[in-house]
Amino acid sequence: MRRAVLVAILWLIPAAAAFAGPPFLTDDPVPVDYHHGESYLFSSGTREADGTSGVGPAVEFNYGPLPDVMLHLIAPMAYDTPEGESSHFGYGDTELGIKYRFVHETDVIPMIGTFPLVEIPTGNEDKGLGNGEAQWFLPIWLQKDFGKWTTYGGGGYWINPGPGNKNYWFSGILLQYTFSENFYLGGEFFHQTADTVEGEDSYGFDLGGSLPLVNDFQILFSAGRGLTNTSSNEFSYYIAIYRAF
Repeated sequence: MRRAVLVAILWLIPAAAAFAGPPFLTDDPVPVDYHHGESYLFSSGTREADGTSGVGPAVEFNYGPLPDVMLHLIAPMAYDTPEGESSHFGYGDTELGIKYRFVHETDVIPMIGTFPLVEIPTGNEDKGLGNGEAQWFLPIWLQKDFGKWTTYGGGGYWINPGPGNKNYWFSGILLQYTFSENFYLGGEFFHQTADTVEGEDSYGFDLGGSLPLVNDFQILFSAGRGLTNTSSNEFSYYIAIYRAF
């Protein structure tokens, strides 16, 4: 069964602007608990051959209004520092989503869920702080636990309108080891097809995890880079202060 799950995940594999399962790009199907929530204060970014861009400070908020359902919001400040040009800083694109878990994990069946997202074009496109048009992500995510080991992954389709843009696939798979409730380490491998007419497919990886702080706060972190088409991802990072409630 384990092999079948991994094959299903890899079959979906055909850097997105949006954020997935912090601190990683690959997401899981696990919503927050019913009538509970979680918040992140974070920054993330990518160094490319022609400059660096990202968000921070940014706030993510998730809440479970119903069993197996999670409402999602990201409100970011964005930055763009092109090589040899003026830097820009301001409010970026707002992200909204709903995560829904429709299959619970058993001894043999993985957990399965979906997490549609929309990127609302609230950032200034001319200053490199937003896309200029709404983007939509339609994914399927799977997860299976094996003792202290967890693997999750899947992928989906980005609807990416705009001059020179094209729709694309994003997918990934992650393996994670849990030392304690607030301490885990993991790594992901992801793939994205070209998101522009003249773009290229890309593969990449991230390594990261969570470290406990005080009063139920945690530090989430990851760092990685592209393995192909490296000019679009020479280095990427994510860092956050996280708390569930």
